[in-house]
Amino acid sequence: MTNAGRALTASLCLAFAAPAAAQKPALADVLERAGEYVSGFERQFSGIVAEEQYVQEVLTFTKRRGQLVSPVRTELRSDLLLVRPTGAAGWSEFRDVFEADGRPVRDREERLTKLFLNDAPAGRLQISRILDESSRFNIGEIARNINTPLFALQILETANRPRFKFKRTSSRAPGTFTPDNTPTAAFRVSVDVWIVEYEETRAGTLIKTEGLKDLPARGRFWIEPDSGRVLMSELMARQRGLRATIDVSYQSEPLLGCLVPIEMREDYQDRRGAHITAHAKYGRFRQFQVNVDEKFLLKK
Repeated sequence: MTNAGRALTASLCLAFAAPAAAQKPALADVLERAGEYVSGFERQFSGIVAEEQYVQEVLTFTKRRGQLVSPVRTELRSDLLLVRPTGAAGWSEFRDVFEADGRPVRDREERLTKLFLNDAPAGRLQISRILDESSRFNIGEIARNINTPLFALQILETANRPRFKFKRTSSRAPGTFTPDNTPTAAFRVSVDVWIVEYEETRAGTLIKTEGLKDLPARGRFWIEPDSGRVLMSELMARQRGLRATIDVSYQSEPLLGCLVPIEMREDYQDRRGAHITAHAKYGRFRQFQVNVDEKFLLKK
């Protein structure tokens, strides 16, 4: 996965689980297992499409020409899939919006063809186009393209872990739940997990500002220590009045036999007074295929 089919079987997903250790594992061991789990998860989830029901709300605008603009709300329905562009080293999430506020998005097939088939560019340019396309229906004055459920998992990838400082913590609750800050059922986990804090310490951060300045990430993962499975993720970015929080919960999908993202909650605020919240739910997981005749097939 970067900044911003194939069939999935129960036997492959369950293969991620490691046997219980005879003694309490070290943090390095848990992180190594988590990295292996994420690597396998990315490979196999790339064959799966999830339907996303996504609500964004602008709670507060900044003042424009002396007037306060009214709050705005939008509801999107999309297919979300994990793709690896030609020539790219990592994965990117693509949000294919097919309905906005109850109205079909008319140019869907043309957009898909341009992104992935006929004149699709390679490498970083294609990644940039995917990120732009995935975020084009965002509302509000805070630009963002990291609002996808799997973004935080790249922090646990083997290549990215040296960029971060990790430590185990006893604090439990993610930061974003509901308007009254109470956890939903999706954001409750058993006590048999490790809560691992992370903080980005190297320059050239995974997240950048609009001016391409570094924006270090920090947050927490809820990890099963013996298997490395990630049950929840928390991603936070803070810099000079800009605050962003993205929480994601994973649960078992019976038909697939492994964990999948089921809910994402977001909160964005800046020093100018803008405030945006968002809530996404995921379901209808199914196989994804691209045929050479330029037809995109989403298996029901």
